[in-house]
Amino acid sequence: MRVAVTGAAGFLGLNLVSALLRDGHEVVAIDRVRGALPASVTESSKGSLRWVSVDILDEDAVAVALDGVEIVHHLVAVISLRQKDPLAELVNIQGVGSVARAALRVGARRMVNCGSLASFDYERLGTVDEGSKRATDPKLPIYHRSKYLGEVELLRVVDAGLDALSCNPTGIYGPIDHPGRLSRMNQGLLDAALGKLPASVPTWFDMVDARDVAEGFLLAAEKGRTGHNYLLGGHRHNLFDAQVLAAELTGRRGPRIKIPIGALRAVAPFIDPITRKLGSESFAPAALENLAMSPIVDRSKAGAELGYEPRPTEETIRDLVAFFEAEGLLEA
Repeated sequence: MRVAVTGAAGFLGLNLVSALLRDGHEVVAIDRVRGALPASVTESSKGSLRWVSVDILDEDAVAVALDGVEIVHHLVAVISLRQKDPLAELVNIQGVGSVARAALRVGARRMVNCGSLASFDYERLGTVDEGSKRATDPKLPIYHRSKYLGEVELLRVVDAGLDALSCNPTGIYGPIDHPGRLSRMNQGLLDAALGKLPASVPTWFDMVDARDVAEGFLLAAEKGRTGHNYLLGGHRHNLFDAQVLAAELTGRRGPRIKIPIGALRAVAPFIDPITRKLGSESFAPAALENLAMSPIVDRSKAGAELGYEPRPTEETIRDLVAFFEAEGLLEA
């Protein structure tokens, strides 16, 4: 089957492309930058891969790239924790509409859109499911609001005849990742595995293996209901404990000092301007708020309707540390 993946060079894109190749599909990888697949993926691949550089806001160009495609997985997004970010707003809303309309034009059988847990407006320590309140509050970061509005844009095209749905992953981590530009959570676990993280925040977070999210997208393409959402969660785990485990697996000492989230909030106004200049939003108010919220994610709908079941956290961390070692990232 010919399957397209937009945002194929990203972290989740890499894992989804790998899963599709493993299953023998003909993959059209759409991204502005060509991604590099690990040798282990290409060696075991049963399918074929073709990279296409396309601006997803150019609907005509996207339609050309999707010619003959049966399934479209749309992963492109701009993550921004600012209140206003024109690029994030444009890509996360209009980009979804552009790809959806192109998929409808070429007669694609189904489109699976990548939403986010952030598109739900949940309470601190509250439970989130697909029926929870959505992120419409203007006080929320643009990423949260735009990811929800992207789903609204998708449903407009569903009303016009496209068979499509959205999957909403939680905090994605694990192998396979790009060694030179690890995801934020993977970088934190690498720092811990190297013994470079003496202190951390003891906060709970729903962590999900990127490979499980990729599998969830494949299940959604096969079994999901048109117009529906599916939360692809993992397990609610303490980030501090996860980092300690990563260090133990390498024989190094993990974080020892637990930093209260309140202490981070106190110093954030002084550190945030510096980290922003370095291209990081780690100390942005919204980033710290995400850490403090610690929601309980109800993924039972994906389990019941799709057969989705994520692997244990400990297994992912072990595999991730093995990935770090294989890529030479654990060398002193």
